[in-house]
Amino acid sequence: MAADSSQPRSVHEFVVKDASGNDVDLSIYKGKVLLILNVASLCGLSNTNYTELTQLYDKYKGLGLEILAFPCNQFHNQEPGTNEEIVELACTKFKAEFPIFDKIEVNGSNAAPIFKYLKSNKSGFLGDGIKWNFTKFLVDRDGVVVDRYSPFTSPKSIEKDLKKLLGIPK
Repeated sequence: MAADSSQPRSVHEFVVKDASGNDVDLSIYKGKVLLILNVASLCGLSNTNYTELTQLYDKYKGLGLEILAFPCNQFHNQEPGTNEEIVELACTKFKAEFPIFDKIEVNGSNAAPIFKYLKSNKSGFLGDGIKWNFTKFLVDRDGVVVDRYSPFTSPKSIEKDLKKLLGIPK
């Protein structure tokens, strides 16, 4: 049976909206290792995740890492602000310099296509659905989903996997 060519084969085939509502063709990230996740400013996991994500980004952005953060308000209304408020908080309180995109849904019939794709390529412990804020997907330089991490997996603990994909010796 021939492969269905209409099915995306990499994250590079998606176009998403940035926090200002502009289209971003994810093909601009070809050749980069990506960490894609759903974020929420008011979540109890925010301080640790944003802090460690910022540290990883500062350390590896020059070596090919990009972190793509997608705000989501589906889990106990922990991301209620506007895109502008979300970006302002992430950039001032957490010193985030990585891209923060348009607020999306990650589950249900209105789930963003990029998250439908990520989930279909790497199921979680209890199935496809995103269970909470800060679910992370690691994507290789070709746009292929390599791994999925639970919200409770700290970004720092992913560093060894990032280094491997970035081609950095142990």
